[in-house]
Amino acid sequence: MFNPNDGFLYVIVTIVILFVIIESVFFLVKAWRRAEALKMDKKLLQNTVVSSAIFTIAPAVAILLGVIALSKALGFPLPWLRLSVIGALTYETTAAATAAAAQGVTLGNLITDPQVFAAIAWVMTLGIIPGLVLVPVFSKKIEKGLTRIKSKDQKWGDIFLTGLFLGMISAFLGVIFATIGQGLVGWIPVFVMIASAIIMLICGLLRKLFKWKWLEDYALPISMLGAMALSLPITNLVTAIAG
Repeated sequence: MFNPNDGFLYVIVTIVILFVIIESVFFLVKAWRRAEALKMDKKLLQNTVVSSAIFTIAPAVAILLGVIALSKALGFPLPWLRLSVIGALTYETTAAATAAAAQGVTLGNLITDPQVFAAIAWVMTLGIIPGLVLVPVFSKKIEKGLTRIKSKDQKWGDIFLTGLFLGMISAFLGVIFATIGQGLVGWIPVFVMIASAIIMLICGLLRKLFKWKWLEDYALPISMLGAMALSLPITNLVTAIAG
């Protein structure tokens, strides 16, 4: 019987993740040395590294929760690989659920059918590859096009960038509002999003009232972690009311 938690899969995933970590450390050292060669302020560099490290905490917590959720059906190695290297929580869970549903199974129980598991793994992997190809090929052309638009008309350039940003946000909003037809319980993601927005608003007010400039770098991870913490009591409260 196929085992999604087989030791061989752990070995493969560990090798890939170690390679990515080594690559990240390599470029971090290269960037730091380059900054020193340009005589950049070391305090600025340290603050940048610290704020970037803290900024990764909130997404890391979400990724960990995603790995745990998907591991019930796909084992630990595959979700660990997909979510820790290049995958996104919103994409990977949707891709896995869609691929499973197409084969008449759900992600509730551990999948031991190798064909079903392989199909889900291929869907999760192939779906993210176009981004790897499109970014290096078209990113500079898109950037030049945006610069050209802003140089001709600053107002329309700002509107166009705002439209792109809202389009990206709409993709996430679709996931958040996808379950509202299920009743009050389906509104839980919306309530969590509102809680995150309120925390962000409070951070903005504190920044403005007390002149805490340092809060600008930490407002986003604070709001994300705060919403994650509040998601548990919100879920319990809404479930109790709906039940």
